[in-house]
Formats: sequence, structure tokens, C-alpha cells
Amino acid sequence: MQTLVLTIHILTCVFLVIFVLLQSGQEGMGVIFGGGSGSVFGSTGAGGLLVRITGVLAAIFLVTSLAYNVLTKPSALSDSTLMTQGAAGITAPAPAQAPVPGGVSFEEKALPKPGEPAGEQK
Repeated sequence: MQTLVLTIHILTCVFLVIFVLLQSGQEGMGVIFGGGSGSVFGSTGAGGLLVRITGVLAAIFLVTSLAYNVLTKPSALSDSTLMTQGAAGITAPAPAQAPVPGGVSFEEKALPKPGEPAGEQK
């Protein structure tokens, strides 16, 4: 069922974009600032077939969005959520490891004095 709803949703999205782009704008930038005719749908009316198809596609988009959301929501009775696990789902941090002998040390070692071999430090 999820696959069917998702397929219809994606096809509706593609066709909705196509039909919105096919419609021609009726007026210029003056509509943004309130210049235009006084009617709700512009000076030419509600439009023709493209407007109706766009409205139907928008309604299908809305319905498939809500249906897919309902179909894919996690179950409220599932034990995999953190809220239902409580303190059992919390793990303790890993214990600190002891330093490895011969590992990296940030202490400065005394340099050998001139004339002494490097292995004989006192």
C-alpha cells in the first residue's frame, strides 16, 4: 500500500510541476504590490482547463501526502522508542583504559651531554 501511495504521490508531484509551469502569468510584477484588477482570479476570470487540472493535482498531492504520513508513522506500541524504554535504554559510558606502557609520553627526556653515547643517560 505504501508503494502505491508513494508512486501516485511522485507522479502527482511531477505533473503538478509541469502544469504549473505550463500556465502563463496573467500580469506582471504589479500584482505583488497590489496593482491588478479587483477580482480574486484576475481580470480574465478563473481560467480554463489548466487551472482545473492544477487544482485536482494539488488535491491529490494533499491526500497522498497525508495518506503516506499515516501509513509510515511508527507504532505507538513499539518497544524500539526511547520514551518507552526508560532507563533500560540508557547505557553506561565505556570505562577509561589504562595507559599502555611504552606509549606516547608528553614528558621531556634529557638530551645526552656532548661526548656521551645516547644509551648512557644518568
